[in-house]
Amino acid sequence: MGEFVPHFGEVPDPRASNARHDFAEVIFIALAAVLCGAEDCTDMALFARSKLGLLREVLTLAHGPPSHDTFSRVFRLIAPEAFEAAFGKFAAAFAGRLKGVVAIDGKALRGAYERGRKTSPLHLVNIWAVEARLAIGQHLAPGRNEALGAQQALALLDLKGCIVTADALHCRADTAQIILDAGADYALAVKPNQPTLLAKAQALTDKVDPGDQAIEERKRAHDRNDGRTAVVVPADDPSFPGLAAVARVETYRMTDGQPQTVIVRYFLLSALITATRMLEVARAHWTIENQLHWVLDVAFLEDAVRSRKDNAPQNLAIIRKIALNLLRSHPEKGSIKGKIKRAGWDDSFLNSLIAQMR
Repeated sequence: MGEFVPHFGEVPDPRASNARHDFAEVIFIALAAVLCGAEDCTDMALFARSKLGLLREVLTLAHGPPSHDTFSRVFRLIAPEAFEAAFGKFAAAFAGRLKGVVAIDGKALRGAYERGRKTSPLHLVNIWAVEARLAIGQHLAPGRNEALGAQQALALLDLKGCIVTADALHCRADTAQIILDAGADYALAVKPNQPTLLAKAQALTDKVDPGDQAIEERKRAHDRNDGRTAVVVPADDPSFPGLAAVARVETYRMTDGQPQTVIVRYFLLSALITATRMLEVARAHWTIENQLHWVLDVAFLEDAVRSRKDNAPQNLAIIRKIALNLLRSHPEKGSIKGKIKRAGWDDSFLNSLIAQMR
């Protein structure tokens, strides 16, 4: 089980001392099952029975395959804080030294709600390493407070040399300080929730000569033409930690048969980067939506999963992210969904996915 046990073996086993199944083996089987398309604890138990011979090549399984009740009990009882910390360390070791943009965004687990509370499902904050294309962190948004969840998640990570991006919800002095304490710079969207800073950003960027802006040529995709421009101006404000510059990014979009639309966004920066780099950073942030959240919903059906008791939703979400990291890092070409199917059909391919943890 290679790198898996040193990190997840440190998570306290919440079960009674007479539990029959090895804790690390239960977690490992759950991960292997999700790599093959398992969606819940019932699927994990079926996978364990169906692949018992294969699993015994790497595990002891002294008491046979774990049951649905075992998987359910383990994931409901694991302390999510310890599991999230182990995931962060494992992801950091798996990714190597992080660089470039690290994006933060919240995501609701839409199936993780109790009866009568469909409008308030569990809310998580995810952290995404753009260049590595890996999920590197997760934390519960306590009381659906995404800003606090992001701060707690960032405190667990070493982000030296990275640029952390987030939407306007996270444009706060305390969040900026936590990012700086983690060794990173920030590029935080600013909107009317920070009226004084927004007015400063608007005033400073309005003075820039149009000839000094970076221009991204229009590109056609999905029946529309998109183009962007950006300007970056030095700035400071003693009320906002580390502020070194402000930026304006304008997006021009023309959809077939529709008039052109213009979207203007402003950012606070802790480093004076070039306008061209600002265009790259602004575009990179949105990969957390289409390369992480969208894939979790389409390939892993995360929004449809009804696990909702105790800590199970948070802990199973971590298992899905580990599985996604392994699938995406595998050198063979193919879609995530195709790799999931192949892992279920081809034991040698499943072994090659797991072998990446060695």
